[in-house]
This record gives sequence, C-alpha cells and structure tokens, in this order.
Amino acid sequence: MSSAPGPESVSTDPAQLRRVAASSLLGTAIEYYDFLLYSTMTALVFNKVFFPDSNPALGTIAAFGTLAAGYVARPIGGVVFGHFGDRLGRKKMLVLTMVMMGAASFLIGVLPTYHAVGAIAPLLLVLLRVVQGIAIGGEWGGATLMVTEHAEPSKRGFWNGVMQMGSPIGSLLSSAVVVVVAMLPEEDLMSWGWRIPFLASVILLAAGLYTRLGVTESPVFREAAETVEKPQVPLLSVLRRPANLLLACGVGIGPFALTALISTYMISYTTSIGYERSDAVNGLLFVSTTALISIPLFSALSDRVGRRPVVLSGAVAIVVLAWPIYALVDSGSVPLLIAAMMLGQVIQSAMYAPLGALLSEMFGTSVRYTGASMGYQLAALIGGGFTPLVASTLLADGPKSLPLIALAMCCGVVTIVAIYRIRETSGRDLRDAVAVPAP
Repeated sequence: MSSAPGPESVSTDPAQLRRVAASSLLGTAIEYYDFLLYSTMTALVFNKVFFPDSNPALGTIAAFGTLAAGYVARPIGGVVFGHFGDRLGRKKMLVLTMVMMGAASFLIGVLPTYHAVGAIAPLLLVLLRVVQGIAIGGEWGGATLMVTEHAEPSKRGFWNGVMQMGSPIGSLLSSAVVVVVAMLPEEDLMSWGWRIPFLASVILLAAGLYTRLGVTESPVFREAAETVEKPQVPLLSVLRRPANLLLACGVGIGPFALTALISTYMISYTTSIGYERSDAVNGLLFVSTTALISIPLFSALSDRVGRRPVVLSGAVAIVVLAWPIYALVDSGSVPLLIAAMMLGQVIQSAMYAPLGALLSEMFGTSVRYTGASMGYQLAALIGGGFTPLVASTLLADGPKSLPLIALAMCCGVVTIVAIYRIRETSGRDLRDAVAVPAP
C-alpha cells in the first residue's frame, strides 16, 4: 500500500483531465453503439435472418440467447483486461478493446445469413458477440479508471458522469440509425438494410482511436507502479476477500435489469401487445435523451450527498413504481409508452450514474481494474444479459406484464440490499481505498 500522505500529492493536469474525459466519453460511446446496436437488432432482425426455422417465440428466445452470450463474455473481458490493466496500465488496454469491438461489429455486418450458409451463420454470430462482450468487459473498467484516477476526489462523480454519457450517446446513435433503416421496406431491411449500422462502425473506430491514443496514463497508476508491490494475479487478490466483489455485483444488478426491460426487451414486448415496431424504437430515442440529462445530474449529485443515497433512491423507486410503469406501457397509448420508458430511464440513471466512482473507490489501485470490472460485468451479465432471456421465456405463452413487474422489483431489492451493506466511499484516497461491508 502506498505510504504517500494524501490524494493531494498526485498531480492532476486540468487540461489532461479534460482530454481524458473526452477520450473516455467518445470511446465509451463507440463501444456502446456497437454493443447496443446488436441488442436492438436482436429483437428486430436477428430472430428472423439467423433463426428462421424456429417459431416466432422460440426464435426470439434463441436470438436473446445470443444476446446473453455477449454478456457472459463480459466478465471474461473484465478478468483478462483487468489483469493486464492492473499490471501494465490502463491506456494500452483501452486501445486494444476499441479495436476488438470495432472489428467484431464490422464483421457482423458482413455475416452470411442462415438462408445462405445454414447453421454456421448463428454460430459465427455468437462468436462475434462473444468478442464484443470481451471487448466491452475491458472497456468500461479502463475508461472509468482513467477518468476517476485523473480527477480530484471531490469531483470524481462529476467526471464519471461525463464519461458515462458515452453510454446514452452510443445508445442514441444506435437507435437513430435503427430508426432510419427500420423505415426501409421489410424485404430490404431483412436482406441488406440491417448491415449498414454495423459497417458504419469502422468510421467511428478510426475517430475513437485517434482521440484515445493522445491521452496519458493515469497518475494514480504511475505512482502506484513505483510504490506498491503488484500482485502476480490481481483476480486472486480480489477473490481472497470476495465481499467487495459480491457487493459491487449486487449493487449493479438493478440498473442493468431495468436497462434491459426498458430498452432491449421493450421492443419485443410492445410489438407483442399491439404497438407498431417503430413506436418502441422511437421511444428509445427519448430514453437516450433522458439519460444524457439524468446521468450527469445524478453523478454530480453523488459528489454532494454521497453515492449510497443516490443509488438507494433509484432502487427504492423501481420497487415502488414498477407496476405503474407497466400500467402505462399496457395502456396502448404511444405517448404513455414513451413516458413510461423515460420514467424508467430516470430511475435507472439514479442507480447507474454513481457506479463508476463507487466501484472504483471500492478497490485498491493494484487490483482496481480487475475488481471494478468484474463487479460491473457480473452485474451486467446477471441483470442485463439474462433479464431479456428470462423475460422472453416467461412470456413465451403470451404477453403479460406481471412477470416483468416482479422481475424489475426483485432486481431492485437486490440493489437495495447491496448498497445498504456498502459504506460510503465518496472522497476516499484512491491509492489505499478499500470499502468494506457495513456492520
């Protein structure tokens, strides 16, 4: 552990911090554009062009199964990139994850369909989805730590909010592109239109690499490299004291599950109860815009009142408001549907926005990339990866909102229990910060 006196001894260059934040925002936007684009296309196209022999319900389940495969791979990415990020540095891993994500997305855009090559098509789709999952599993931790470890303690939440705006920006970009291609005639959309958004990712990749290569390594990591003995296997160090990892995972399950329900699965659910496909797709634009406003606000608020109160307010809100939200969805009114999705996003942002700073402050520098990434990605796997699969399975016999309400409430309760067991982390010295369960 570092013996330096306090966080003030770590020099922070304001201009470099702004460059790091801009780089992390852009890189995160690109990665989430690629990753969420797949999620949206799962409900619109992939259940038809890659699993056409199944009946509609089974085709949707199979398509969401490939979606879950990407989430299963995310903890693997967290372990692999976390290991080398803790030992070699944050910046190198961020460049590599971006290249992997861009290449995988481009290759999805040129994949042959089931009708062209048979069963090998969905197998290749799953393989590329796994590559995407591994890449984003390493991306979040590195981007978060670069911002957190450059920022002054009193503004870590704010700067994390800037970085995490990349997620709704990526979602907004992917939703906007999908809205455009969804206007194509059905035959054109299924034959070639769906490929355009994936092929376009190569342009975003070039822009992202140009920005990311221009930032410097984290000052906290550089100092630790000189003063702290690094564990040979950071994951083993994290697992020797698993409480923080379990709590980090638990606190993220609620926001990821809600994201899946109001975005990924909402398209499938609303079309099954009579809405037009475009209604939910257009609703995603409002959801992303809402997130662009609410994420930085809740992130900055967590600097003032603490991470725990902000997360707890969102978790309690979804438990209380899950039924009213789905009542609005089931109303059949497009304006009420959009209002429900926007309300869900505000609640999700309250739980999600403080996570970057919170999870970073829960682990010491020598294992921070591994610990924060693993906690976040395990939460993404359980809350985001399996929720659409579970939901589509529960609703295979017909659309009904009660199982979805129960699913949202249960995941909210998990987050409540986890955040209750975590002591406040705001303002901690990142070089020796190790949050422990509350008594």
